[in-house]
Amino acid sequence: MDSLEDSPPGARWSVLVYLLLFAVSMAYFEAAVVVYLRELFYPEGFAFPLRIIGRGDIIVEIGRELSTIVMLVVVARLAGRFFYERLALFLIIFGVWDIFFYGWLKFILGWPAGLLTWDILFLVPLPWIGPVLSPVVVSLCMIVGAGLVLKRVWSGGVFAPNFREWAIAVGGAFLILLSYVVDLDAGRGFALPGPYRWDMLIVGLAAGFYAVIRSLTRTRKKECTQ
Repeated sequence: MDSLEDSPPGARWSVLVYLLLFAVSMAYFEAAVVVYLRELFYPEGFAFPLRIIGRGDIIVEIGRELSTIVMLVVVARLAGRFFYERLALFLIIFGVWDIFFYGWLKFILGWPAGLLTWDILFLVPLPWIGPVLSPVVVSLCMIVGAGLVLKRVWSGGVFAPNFREWAIAVGGAFLILLSYVVDLDAGRGFALPGPYRWDMLIVGLAAGFYAVIRSLTRTRKKECTQ
C-alpha cells in the first residue's frame, strides 16, 4: 500500500480509499469469526443474560479484540505522516470497520434484529454492553469529526488542539465509555441489561464535537491573522 508520506497532496484521498477497503474487509473477517463463536458458544441464540464462557476462552477473545485494534493502529501509522493525521485516519477506519461489522453480521446471520438490540461490544478493561445503535452512532461521529480534521490538514491547514480542548475531548470519551460499563452485572452475564445511559452518550459525543470544532475554529482564526 502506498504511504501518504510518499504521496503528493492530490493523491492522499485516493490512498484513503484503500484504507476504507481494508476496513470493510477487516469487518467481514471479524464478522466471520463472530459467526463461528456464536455457533460454538451460543447455538441456541445470542441473547442476554449471556451464558458465561470459560476463562481461557475469554482470554483468547480479549487477545483477538486487542489484536484487531493493533492492526488498525498499525495501518493508520503506516499511512499517516504525523500524529493528528494518523489519529484521524485511525478513527475513520475504526468507524467504518465497526459499522460494516454489524452490516456483515446482519447480512450473514440476520442479526441484529434491530438497532436497539443489545450486544457486548468489547471486553477491555471491563465488558462493554449497549444497543447496537450506540456504537454505530459513535462510529459515524468519529468518521465525521476525523474527516473534518483530515480536510483541514490535507488542504494545508493546521489542527492543533490545546490542553483545554484535549481535556474536553478526553472527558467526553470517558463519558461514552462509562455509558457502556455502568451495568456490570449485565455485562458479566448475570442479569438482563437495564436502560442504556443515552444521556452519557449524547453529552460525551457533544463534548468531542465541541473540542474538534473549537480547535478548528481557533486555528483558522489564528491562520487568518498571520
